[in-house]
Amino acid sequence: MANRLNEEGITAAVAGLSGWKLDGKFIVKKYRFREFLQGVAFVNAIAQLSEEKNHHPFISIDYKLVTLRLTSWNAGGLTDLDITLAKNYDTIYEKR
Repeated sequence: MANRLNEEGITAAVAGLSGWKLDGKFIVKKYRFREFLQGVAFVNAIAQLSEEKNHHPFISIDYKLVTLRLTSWNAGGLTDLDITLAKNYDTIYEKR
């Protein structure tokens, strides 16, 4: 199990992410797409990575807008794994 980040670690980690916002114990980001199916393809790609890492985000698909929310339930808050996956999700988005 990953160790939970302290407040300073969370602040520094979120500051290093592009477009992610802190929302309680979650980090949240909205991704916009030109077409609905582009968003669905993005969700499929991040779902595959999330399954491989056994760490799954909350996902909301609202037409051309995909919202991701990450936290580590077992750790009781944010961990390095959440931050790493957020960066990986951004990389997947940039490649689409």
